Amino acid sequence: MNPALENLKARGFFAQCTDAEGLSRLMDQGPVTFYEGTDPTGGSLHIGHMVPYFAFRHLQAAGHKGLALLGGGTARIGDPSGKSEMRKMLSYEQLDKNTEAIRAQLDRFVSFDGDTARSVNNKDWLANLNYIDFLREIGSHFSVNRMLSFESYKIRLETGLSFIEFNYQLLQSYDFLELYRRYGCRLQIGGDDQWGNIVAGAELIRRVEGAEVYGITFPLVTTADGKKMGKTEKGAIFLDPALTSPYEFFQYWRNVQDADTRRFLLMFTFLPVEECEALTGAGKNPNEAKERLAWEVTSLIHGKEEADTALSGARAAFGGEGGDRSAMPKAELPLARFEAGYNVVDLFADAALASSKSEARRLVQQGGAFVSKTGGALEAVPDVNALITASRLDAQGELVLRAGKKRYCLVVTA
Repeated sequence: MNPALENLKARGFFAQCTDAEGLSRLMDQGPVTFYEGTDPTGGSLHIGHMVPYFAFRHLQAAGHKGLALLGGGTARIGDPSGKSEMRKMLSYEQLDKNTEAIRAQLDRFVSFDGDTARSVNNKDWLANLNYIDFLREIGSHFSVNRMLSFESYKIRLETGLSFIEFNYQLLQSYDFLELYRRYGCRLQIGGDDQWGNIVAGAELIRRVEGAEVYGITFPLVTTADGKKMGKTEKGAIFLDPALTSPYEFFQYWRNVQDADTRRFLLMFTFLPVEECEALTGAGKNPNEAKERLAWEVTSLIHGKEEADTALSGARAAFGGEGGDRSAMPKAELPLARFEAGYNVVDLFADAALASSKSEARRLVQQGGAFVSKTGGALEAVPDVNALITASRLDAQGELVLRAGKKRYCLVVTA
């Protein structure tokens, strides 16, 4: 098998392929143009979106040419794949704004140099399509029975599939055709929930152009306990630092389960396979591997300086060597509140370690609210009526809070 495909397999990026042997032969002949599509349904990507883009970079490094398709056109109707209900319709202006934000995030990750990687927007050819001509030229090649056989449509038929969403597969297939015509694109990559759409696009090109193209899908990544990867109790892990701070981003990876560390090192870093294996081999400290994972991914998304800062803050919070407490997440709160006695529920809510006072109350009642004493040691405060006074502040007028086992905050008074 072609080395680029072997590498994807070794790193866990291989779920299904339309014709692995044929694609391998094509890659052996020279660079292949491929594409991955992302609909701008939000203003930021989250880490789950990035699985195909890590594969994108591996293919790019192997000499192939990547197209990042921004779905400014397809996002106007919404993809039913993997969804239990219809997406909320966004204004065209909001979709354009989201497209630019996501393009900037991807540019930082894959570097759109116009050769090994470029961005394209399917709004350019979908926005002004003539519907009658489209149905005659493209829709005539699709069988409704065949479309309904794909899992993404079968699932939605149980909860309700709108006609507008039913058109999505035709539009995505048309994207593949357009990219084949414009750029000679021969390969589409994406998550396994896109299998039906990818196969449909390959069949459309075969019917219309008589050409053989290919598709690869990647596993939908879940954690060892079966949860969707990239989700926390606070929601998705976004790339936008205004939505998920670099420290929170780092901590997500630092706190993955031991059973996920090897797999995530292979998929979400560019460390050699041998080094990933060595980091997670028998007898190795799993915390060292997770710290390396967290630093590598944070560095790739937010830069080395932010990764170093997050690492230093994490070490300070967890008592490791080389920690810098100033790098921890901070909350600036009035000194007067502590002098008067700061109710512990209010304190955790105001420090954003709980999303509401009711959540903070439950945290305290369940023994998950910890406050540092003057000497620096953390102790649980299980009484919802407890008052945290200025006597707990250190010489700098600071104290540390911890919610549960892993979320910290440095409180700075003013």
